[in-house]
Amino acid sequence: MADEGAPSTACTGSSLLQPVSEITNLPLDQVNFVVCQLCALISAFWFRLFLHPSKTSPFIRHVVATVLGLYFALFCFGWYALHFLVQSGLTYGIMILTGVEHMHKYCLLVALSYLSLCQITRVYVFDYAMYSADFTGPMMVITQKITSLAFEIHDGMARKEEHLTAGQKILAIRRMPSLLEYFSYNCNFLGILAGPTCSYNDYIAFIEGDPRRHRDQEADRKSNCKLRQSEPSPNMEVVRKVATSFFCLLVFLSVCKVFPVERNIDDNFIANTPFYAQVVYLYLSMVTTRPKYYFVWTLADAINNAAGFGFNGYDSDGSPRWDLISNLRILNIEFATSFKVFLDNWNIQTAHWLKRVCYERCPYHPTAATFILSAMWHGAYPGYYLTFLTGIVVTLAARAVRHNVRPYFLQSPTHKVVYDVITWAATQIAICYTVVPFVLLSVGPSIKFYRSWYFSLHIGCVLLAVALPVKPRHLRLKDQQKRTLQESAQHHLEGSDSNCSQKEKTT
Repeated sequence: MADEGAPSTACTGSSLLQPVSEITNLPLDQVNFVVCQLCALISAFWFRLFLHPSKTSPFIRHVVATVLGLYFALFCFGWYALHFLVQSGLTYGIMILTGVEHMHKYCLLVALSYLSLCQITRVYVFDYAMYSADFTGPMMVITQKITSLAFEIHDGMARKEEHLTAGQKILAIRRMPSLLEYFSYNCNFLGILAGPTCSYNDYIAFIEGDPRRHRDQEADRKSNCKLRQSEPSPNMEVVRKVATSFFCLLVFLSVCKVFPVERNIDDNFIANTPFYAQVVYLYLSMVTTRPKYYFVWTLADAINNAAGFGFNGYDSDGSPRWDLISNLRILNIEFATSFKVFLDNWNIQTAHWLKRVCYERCPYHPTAATFILSAMWHGAYPGYYLTFLTGIVVTLAARAVRHNVRPYFLQSPTHKVVYDVITWAATQIAICYTVVPFVLLSVGPSIKFYRSWYFSLHIGCVLLAVALPVKPRHLRLKDQQKRTLQESAQHHLEGSDSNCSQKEKTT
């Protein structure tokens, strides 16, 4: 989840669109944001057509992308946009001065601290309760990029190749970026307002005109040789994503006030509504908050695609995929049958960042550490911490159920359907229960909601996590590696047997 908002009193961006704000009855900072994203969409088409890598140099592409990004930031946030430059400049200096051995730790500490300072100032100096677009939203994405880059440089220049995972080898950076490359990566117009974050290698490959060079395997290159002779057009994908994003915006504007989340803690509602009706209302009130995120992230993805960024190879049927930096999969979210599946399809690039920076590298309690880092990154509202602390116990319980209960339902298709229906309902309710404090923001209302439910999901999840055994992560990884080796050995033996039988037939 991402904090997309801030007090409108803190917004000192352009007032040029004030008449539009008054006509639409929307805050000026939100109008500025949407208009800038639409301008970024048009600029992205221009960038791809007229500043294509075949027509101009990477230097020009870097300069134009950075200048446009800073202009849009100034239009939306005024001089608060200088924080983007200060945060990026500070961490670049750290990278140069501290060396590759420890730069990733210092960059994580400084970037996250600077972000937290800005978020605390916004929450406790400006109007606490207002909640719209704010300057710390882009800083959250920049923080992801700064820290990802630092860890990837550390992987590429300070660690041995054999100590890296397959994913780390692909993303490892072998040379220090120039100052222009660094600011272009952090502040380009494609992602400065709403992301999504992306790896440095992917971005540089896009700027230089070979978006798949560090990801393609030799076999993939050969199999898709004919398809790669012409660069795929993103136009149809952009049209689809823009249409989807504005449909989600219309849905949000139509239903957001019909099911207010605050009604879940209304005394009359709690006292006079049967519990099953409270459960249904909780689901409806939380589902109707999602389309605004669908709108922002899908439009951001379309902007990147319009510029030619986001190409992710080809499907088996030869159709191009434009999901390299997609941030969500709407149907997978709405029909998720486990807490993990939901999280894997929601704010995907942030999940990748948390996994690469924290989960894969934390030696002790990686799940808890990852949720705590996510809470710190999201901001200073206490509700965020309640949500992510609740998320820890829900995740552990869901993992325990999946490991211990699911195998019994895989014996027949009918049982699996029953399991999927039950786990879908349980997952959606668990998500809604967990996320209520994220929307309410404050401690008092959040605790009031949990008390009205008698902390039932907290208690149930703790009991499940304690009662059902789950192997520690390092043992699960060992088992997975064993299975992989056994499968590869079996395939090898099967291949050898088929070759021998062919030889016997020939003789």
